[in-house]
Amino acid sequence: MTHKRAFLVVLDSVGCGGAPDADQFFNGDLPDTGANTLGHIAQACAAGQANEGRNGPLNMPHLAGAGLGAAVRLASGAEAPALGAPSGTPEALWGAATEISKGKDTPSGHWEMAGVPVPWNWHFFPDGEVSFDADLMAKVARLCGAEGTLYNRHGSGMAVIEEAAAEHVKCGWPICYTSADSVFQIAAHEEYFGLDRLQKLCADIAPTLHKMRVGRVIARPFIGDVETGFQRTINRRDYAIDPPSDTLCDVADNAGRKVYAIGKIGDIFSMRGIHDLRKGDDRALMGHLLDVMDEAAEGSFTFANFVEFDSQFGHQRDVSGYASALEWFDACLPDIKARMREGDLVVFTADHGNDPTWSGSDHTRERVPVIALGKGAGEIGLVAYSDIAASITEHLELPAVGPGKSFL
Repeated sequence: MTHKRAFLVVLDSVGCGGAPDADQFFNGDLPDTGANTLGHIAQACAAGQANEGRNGPLNMPHLAGAGLGAAVRLASGAEAPALGAPSGTPEALWGAATEISKGKDTPSGHWEMAGVPVPWNWHFFPDGEVSFDADLMAKVARLCGAEGTLYNRHGSGMAVIEEAAAEHVKCGWPICYTSADSVFQIAAHEEYFGLDRLQKLCADIAPTLHKMRVGRVIARPFIGDVETGFQRTINRRDYAIDPPSDTLCDVADNAGRKVYAIGKIGDIFSMRGIHDLRKGDDRALMGHLLDVMDEAAEGSFTFANFVEFDSQFGHQRDVSGYASALEWFDACLPDIKARMREGDLVVFTADHGNDPTWSGSDHTRERVPVIALGKGAGEIGLVAYSDIAASITEHLELPAVGPGKSFL
């Protein structure tokens, strides 16, 4: 077995602009043309427009030194001001990746970077007074023993819970909603409704939604009360449709390699090919990543997702919060690099964009940065998402997966 190890780290929604088909994707009536998550955050910071809880230009010297600012320029032609980058040429392999799957969602991005572009069109629910048909709602209610469901339309995160939670606590009906992504989300109170009951409901209704080509059913538990307010918990769980063919995780597993999953990777890939799953909030996930880098077996593959860029700041259109999260992650890079062994490959990338300066509250169609540590330095250019899988399989001396070509 090879002594090499590989770590694929996804900064969820940290796009860098420039997707050539962005005009085909929308936030409301506005096409995503010109969206640029990293570029616009950096510009807002430089202009003094992101000083809540932080101050000044966006400071990401470690990733910038590895080529992050150069990746933004390559992807979009736009400048990401400052970033705190040291002078000189980038010290890692750097470039930007373009997606071919027809979705700007989590499964599409992760599957494709794992070698499996999505071969079908996802089902999306209409944005109107009611988004779901009566038969589906009746089945949801029947599965959990409720007399009905609440909300039943498009909505954004905590705004949905804040509007419907008080009634939910009174009547016990689940809160059902969707977004511009191919998702069906069910929110419920962990105490009044029950976490186990919520998760069972999502698991039971998921096969119905998956037959419709809805990508994910998401359990969205929360706690709190009317007096003190309601808050989501860390017990979110995604019930994703199975990938249509073997992914990078399956290929590694089939070759007898150990596969570690950190964050929501286990949900995205339905635990296929995964041996070790570690979850928590992003700060806990960073601890898990560092632990795995200390412990991971030779020849192993680790797949990590840091979701809070997307869930807490992108969808909430919180520029200052997003910038703070980026700076926190960048400050962890020396700890990551200190744990790298000879032969390790660490790839940082994203699954889509979620520009917090953009109209609406949904993902944005963007290219994503690709930064690779452990294989020298230089520009890899504009690559495909599936090239990430091809590069990791080459590095780990595994059978090829998907249509990509290695950029190593």
